[in-house]
This record gives sequence, structure tokens and C-alpha cells, in this order.
Amino acid sequence: MSNTRDNLLVIPLNNKVLLPSVLLRLELSGRQAEYLVDEYSSSQQHDAEANKSTTLPIVACIPYKPTANNNNDDKQSWMDVPHHVLCGYGCTGRITRIVQQQDDPASTQKESAICYDVYVEGLARFKALSYEQDTDGLRVRVSHVSNRSEREAREAMAIFSSTTVPSFLQRLETLQVPLAQQLQEHVSTLPVPVLADMLVSIVDTTFEERLAMLMTEPVKDRIYLAQKWLTREIQSLLTDTTTSTTQDNTLSKRQRASYLRQQLEAMRREIGPLGSGDTNYANDVDDLTLLKQRLTNAHMPEDAANVAIREFKRLQNMSTSSAEWSVLHNYLELLADLPWNTQSNNVLIDIAVAKKQLEDDHFGLDHVKKRIVEYLSVAKIKGDLKAPILCFVGPPGVGKTSLGKSIATALSRKFHRIALGGVRDEADMRGHRRAYVSAMPGLIIQGIRRCGANNPVMLLDEIDKLSRSASHGDPAAALLEVLDPEQNNTFHDHYLNLPYDLSSILFIATANSLHTIPKPLLDRMEVIQLHGYTFEEKLHIARTHLLPKQIQRHGLAANEIDMADDVILWIAEQYTRESGVRTLERTLASVIRAKCVELADLRENDLGYQYAPSVTQEDVLDILGVPPFDKDMAGRQAIPGVVTGLAYSGSGNGGILFVESSKMPGSGDLQLTGSLGEVIKESAHIALTWVKANAYDLKIATTTHEKILANYDIHIHMPQGAVSKDGPSAGVTMVCSLVSLLTDSAVKSTTAMTGEISLRGLVLPVGGIKEKVISAHRAGIRKIILPERNRKDVVADVPINVKNDIEFVYAKTIWDVIENALDQFANKSLKPMESHL
Repeated sequence: MSNTRDNLLVIPLNNKVLLPSVLLRLELSGRQAEYLVDEYSSSQQHDAEANKSTTLPIVACIPYKPTANNNNDDKQSWMDVPHHVLCGYGCTGRITRIVQQQDDPASTQKESAICYDVYVEGLARFKALSYEQDTDGLRVRVSHVSNRSEREAREAMAIFSSTTVPSFLQRLETLQVPLAQQLQEHVSTLPVPVLADMLVSIVDTTFEERLAMLMTEPVKDRIYLAQKWLTREIQSLLTDTTTSTTQDNTLSKRQRASYLRQQLEAMRREIGPLGSGDTNYANDVDDLTLLKQRLTNAHMPEDAANVAIREFKRLQNMSTSSAEWSVLHNYLELLADLPWNTQSNNVLIDIAVAKKQLEDDHFGLDHVKKRIVEYLSVAKIKGDLKAPILCFVGPPGVGKTSLGKSIATALSRKFHRIALGGVRDEADMRGHRRAYVSAMPGLIIQGIRRCGANNPVMLLDEIDKLSRSASHGDPAAALLEVLDPEQNNTFHDHYLNLPYDLSSILFIATANSLHTIPKPLLDRMEVIQLHGYTFEEKLHIARTHLLPKQIQRHGLAANEIDMADDVILWIAEQYTRESGVRTLERTLASVIRAKCVELADLRENDLGYQYAPSVTQEDVLDILGVPPFDKDMAGRQAIPGVVTGLAYSGSGNGGILFVESSKMPGSGDLQLTGSLGEVIKESAHIALTWVKANAYDLKIATTTHEKILANYDIHIHMPQGAVSKDGPSAGVTMVCSLVSLLTDSAVKSTTAMTGEISLRGLVLPVGGIKEKVISAHRAGIRKIILPERNRKDVVADVPINVKNDIEFVYAKTIWDVIENALDQFANKSLKPMESHL
């Protein structure tokens, strides 16, 4: 016996034996792992601060007795292990590395403790003298076993090193295994007792045999045991080589090397590298062992599991230097990573919580929230409802993408966004076949792999921006299978080459327009329109979301910015004209930055007490400059031929516009100005035709056959000529403008109208009623004439405070419009008994 050592922490080994100069990998978790991690980290930090080489923690690794029948693995707790189940011998070990295991996304159960790979390098044998239990675990006092050799031992070591070991190496070299060179290096540098321990840990020995090697104290007896088992291994290799040669004389060198490598890996599956310098080989073995475990834990369907087993066997037989090895390894990594049966929400759906989440994240959008709540309610009742395929369509900045994130949060699911803008290759969606260099799975499978769950909320952003290439296929066609609930349970990715179930995924597509989406693809989605925000909605969003967010982002306190509602609304009206709130947020950020500069300057001069947190319109003018837009205001004076109409811009904002008509001597021509589109020009021609046809009933002509405008030209103009205008909703406004001009009667400046007309004089419904009415109310309009079929839009969408301030008139024909717009025709029955068209 040699020197003793006290107070070593015990790590029990189950069916494993640590021998000197051998590196052993253990999987530990729980309190024992946390303690070792703390000790390991503390030693590294302390030595780094002291500018010394790292002093790694030393532990005592003691195997369980074979009779203890312990079925636990390394991860089980050993903090309270009774010492009587441990054998009396062990090996001191130095912890050389601790690596946290990656979470396995394919596992359906979440372990409570983090698992670590702990690498322990064997140092010296010992015999346990006494044990002591403390809060950190079992500790032991040990007496090291000496490696000093007597004369008989030296003779045995000479025979072992000069005969047995060279014979073993020669057999390895015959099979041309790279491992032989590594062993040769150790033979020339290591003492014979240490070499014997290392070779015993490599060759095919049982747990009992390795335990006997550990518990044998005399060096001579250890050499005899190592020689016995090494000779047995040489005979096994000789027999296997002879059999392989008989079966296939054409076996290549690479195949023979792979064959022995597989055999040695099987022998050393639970053993670490040969020594501290053999890290590459050890990493390969550990990687394959971990990969196999992950594939087993992935719980794949039967067809996928069969493919994984077949491909893994191929990988084991390959050389790591082969180009196909990395391709096959990446493929198996994908199979192991995919969440075949893992879902991200195993909690009961709470409808109230989901509603609150949607309300907190977005203002308005009630119809979208209603649809999501409907889905949640049915899913809660039925349990296995197929996810809908939703498509949010609306102008930029109205919250389509952020709404998808809120839905994922409300559902307690993972969220993944796929940007489809500019995607033009079908392989981007379906993946590339593995035969191609640098092949990879498609965007769908990549997203699922990243989420680690088979039921995420997947946002297909800008689906209307997909491109089509004659040489790369049509990515929109590839999405047909993805977005079909009846087909996507067997989605086939070219790289995966296996059916994968997408039916649990909630797909949400976003688009700015439906015109560029192929009809078959559009047919598979449930389209939900998102309109632009009104100025009142923007005010609410700015007050509750944007302004607090920007104040916090710029490091100010809530009381250091005071911006009244009228100032925010004024900024929204005169500095932004968009459907969403992105420009409004950037504008508010500019104002807050200016206030930050003001506050910083005052504080530098010790004048911080003079800072005024209030922001006025004058302050905004100084900061942002002249407003690029003017607020819409109703005309102050009623003029014949000038009528106020209602407009709805493509950005989602409403507004008022003016239609001005004038006549002059001429030949009956119609002139249109004001950047008018084709549809609005057609409305002007329809309006003029209707007025001519009904001139007698309007008291413009004295007879039914009189050509009232044969000697006059008509000019219709819509101001703000730099702004393009189009659409049919100005039809009734143009009719009233012409009638007002030709009868020399004015429409009140506080009256506005909108609606499409037909040649028969019918008033047809138009869109954007909510935005139009709110903007008209803000401009001072107090009477609005609308199509009868738009009554439901006013009832459902217009705020109650606006409805209380406005008189609504609903018209079925243009005669209803004229009677309510022109005082000259009020309370008069103008409707003719027959049409003159």
C-alpha cells in the first residue's frame, strides 16, 4: 500500500469500471450533477483569477457490487447510496470536462433535471478504508494501490510488452485500422501496468473481468489477466479475419477497416477514449452513441423507424472520411430532431385567457378575434379538431404578422414565421433530394425542426409575393399540399423522403392583395380581411401601446413625456397617411428623441428642473417641420355645382373629396380632370347620361326631347390633382354635382354622400363605410347620404358617438339622393312614372 487520501466524493458506477489512464463518460443529473458542475466551474474560475493552470476536481469512482443488482443508470441519484452496496476498490478520477446535454425535441416527456455528460479520467487504484455521509453525498477515505513491480512482475511485463502487445498490434495493422497507430504511440510512452489497464478497457471484456482487474493489487497478477484477455482477443480477430476472407475475398481495405472499427466501437460503447490525447476517435464514438439514443427516443412512426435503423447501420459501416458519411449523418440528425409526436401545449385550453391575450395585444380586429375564439371553443369541446388554414389580407402595417404571434401565445404554442417574399424555387418548400450537394430540407420541415413541436403556429408571410420560375418550378403549387387539410397529413419533403403529418399545424398566411394568389391556392384558405385603422383607432393604439413602448425604449420615465390626445391625433392626421401604425410609431419616436436631447442638455448644465415634459403642437412643428398632409375640412360656403363626396384610400384611411362641375359654351363634350382612373371616368359618363335622360323630370328641360347640353361643354374636376382617384363610389356625388350646376341650386357644405349608380338610377352599395363616416364626422359633416344596402355597415361598424352626431339618409335610387341633398327638390315627388332610358 501507498499513501492515503481523505474526503473524496464517491461516484458509484453501475456496470462500469474506471481504470487508470482511461477516460469514462458518465451521464449525471440532479443534485450530484449540480454539485460537480459548481465544483468544476469554481476551480476554473479560481485558477483563472490566480493565473494558474486549472486544478480539476478529484472524485472517487467505485463500482457497485455485482450482487447489489442495481438497475439504475448514471442519471439516478447517488447522494444517499449506502456504502455496503459498493465494492471495496475503486479508482480516483479527475473531472476533465462537463457538457450539458442538448434537449431532445423528440421526447414527449419533459425531465425535471438537466442532464450532463461528465468526463472522468482515471488516475490511480485505491482500496476504500472508511466512509462518511455529508450533505454533498458519500465521501471516502482511500489508500492507493502501488504500481511498484517485483522481479517476477518485471519478467511478466517484459513478456507482455514484447510478445502479446506486438501481436495484437500486428493483427490490427493487418486489417489496416488507424487505431493501431494510436495504440503504438501509447505502447512507446506508457508504463506497462498502465498500458495493461488501458488495453483491458478496450478489448471485449465483461463487467466482472474489468472489476477483477480493478481489484487485483499485485502488478504481476494484473499483467497475467491482461495477457489472458488480450490473447483471447487476438484469437477472435484472427478467426473473424479468416471468416471474412472466406466469405468475400474482394473485401476492400476500407471495408475491413470499417468492420474492425465497428467491432471496437461495440466493445468500447461505454468506455471513453484511449487516453487524454485520443479525442477525435472518442468524439466519433460518443456522437454515434448519442445519435442512436436520440433516434430511439424520437418515437417515430414504423416506416420512419425502419428507415432510421437501416441508415444508422449504414453510417456505422462507413468511414468518417467518406463524403457520404456527413450527408447520412445530417439526415439521421434530422430524423432525430423532428418532433414526430411532440406537441407544445399539453395544457387545457382556457378561452378566457386566450380572449384576454388577443385583446391585450391588438385593438379592434373583432372579427379576427371572433374566428380564433370559435376555433378554440370547438377544439376544447372536440379535442382533435383539424387546424384551419387562415389567410389575413390587408394593407401593410395593420398587424397581420403580430396577430399570428398573439394567436400562438393565446394557444400556448410555438411560433415560426416563413418569409415567402421572392421565393421562386419549389425546392425551397419541398426540400432538395439528398443526391444533390448541399441538399437540405424545405422551409416547412426546417421550421418544424426549429420549433421542436408538431403543432406550432406557422406564419406564411407575404404569400402573395411568391415568384414563379420556368426552370425552378412553382412554389405556390408546392403549397397546395401543405395548405390542404385533407392531404397535409402525408406531406412529402424531398429531403426527408418520408411522409410527415402537418395536420396539427395552424397555418396562417398573410397577403396584401388576393389578385396575385393562384385560385387553387386561395380556395384552400379561409380569407379574413383586415382593414386599415381609423384615426381614432390609431389614437387608441398610440396611447396604449406605441407611446409607452417608445418612452421605455428611449430610457425615459412615464412622467417625462406628456402628450395630449389631440396632439397624437394631429400627428396621425397631418404627418401620416397609412393603413397601419408603423409611420406613426416612427414619428412618435422622432418626437421623443428630440425631448431626450432637450433633457440631456439641461441636465449637463444642472438645469434639469427646467425640463417640461409636455409636448404641444408647436413643439411637434419645431421637431418634425411642416406637415406633409392637410386635415380634411368641409367647405365653408355652399356653391352650385360643388358637392362633397366620401373617399376611401388604399391605405385604409377615409376622407372627403369635392366634385366640382362647370359648363361653358361648346358642342356637348365632357372633360374630366383630377388624376381620375378608368372606373371613376365611367361613373362620370353614367352620371351625365342619366341627367340628360331625366332632364325633363328634373325641370332642366322644357320638353322630353330637348337636348339640354347640345351647345355646352361640361367640365368635372376633382381637386388634389396629384392624388390618383378611382372607384365607383363617386357616382351619386357626380349626379348631384351636375343637377346642382344645371338647376343653379347648392348642396349644403355639411352634407356628404357616397354610392355607385346605374343607368336606371339605382344606388348601389360601396365599401369602406366605417372609414368614410368617421373621417366625414371629423371633417365637420353632419348629414351623410348612403346606399340603402349599406345600412347594415353603419349599424355594425360605426361607433355610437359618431352615429349620434350624424343624420344618415339611406337611398335606393338617385331620386332619393336628390330630394335629400338639394333643398329645391325637398318634399317633392320627382320619381317619374316611366324611364326615359
